Amino acid sequence: MKTAVGMAKDNIVALIFADFKEITKARLAVSVVFSSIAGYFLGAYEINPSSILLLAFGGYCMVGASNAYNQVIERDLDALMKRTQNRPIPSGRMTVRTAMSIAIVLTILGVVALYLLNPKTAMFGAISIFLYTSVYTPLKTKTPLSVFVGAFPGAIPFMLGWVAATNEFGIEPGTLFMIQFFWQFPHFWALGWMLDDDYKKGGFKMLPTGKKDKGTALQIIMYTIWMMVVSIIPVFGITGRLELSVFAAVIILLMGSVMLFFAFRLYTERSNVTARKLMLASVSYITLMQVVYVVDKFI
Repeated sequence: MKTAVGMAKDNIVALIFADFKEITKARLAVSVVFSSIAGYFLGAYEINPSSILLLAFGGYCMVGASNAYNQVIERDLDALMKRTQNRPIPSGRMTVRTAMSIAIVLTILGVVALYLLNPKTAMFGAISIFLYTSVYTPLKTKTPLSVFVGAFPGAIPFMLGWVAATNEFGIEPGTLFMIQFFWQFPHFWALGWMLDDDYKKGGFKMLPTGKKDKGTALQIIMYTIWMMVVSIIPVFGITGRLELSVFAAVIILLMGSVMLFFAFRLYTERSNVTARKLMLASVSYITLMQVVYVVDKFI
């Protein structure tokens, strides 16, 4: 049996690990890594397990670093909001110095890992950190256009995988970028709708009109339609090696229609319940759409 000292050490290790996951936003980081790996499978001529491991490790480090920098910058605002006041820094469980050390180490490890794949991958990874921390984060309290700016680093992962596999940037990774770019808007505005009251406590301006009104809902509808259109462009054979069968395109359209349905529901009902359903549908869409693309390539 473990001694009291041994159990205390285990608890401390568990708490440290839990805070590391929270400062790096582990669930978000894993979803970003998933997108990157999907892009890698689409671009790769042949699958290299060591490259996948480097991409996964480097991708997690880059996203984790961005989130750590973000929480350092927004620590005072996080303390004002219910959903963030228990994060490691505002709760007092982690010092700013420790969080910055984690962010810097992860940045270095991430850039090195991605550089070992190829310099272009490291460059795009570094750009994503810069845009997220130095442009998107400060703009969140200034203008709703922050969501537009944040959509750029948020759209890089799907594209990054292709660049990691090919060391090339062209129409194919550009298309992957645009798919995830347009997806960002209905996803984050649905989230912003749900958390609007809490965001206002921190001074964040996330909704395009600043209100939970028909204007915001209409923009969500329009961006959802653009997302659906861009997602099936490869079926027309104009995106180089990035191809999509008619059957796969129909599946993706049907999945997008679910998001569009909830977007219209949000327009008519303007409720947090519908916004939540749209947000969950968007999470399912981006994951399943990437799976469909990969499966379609290999069958």
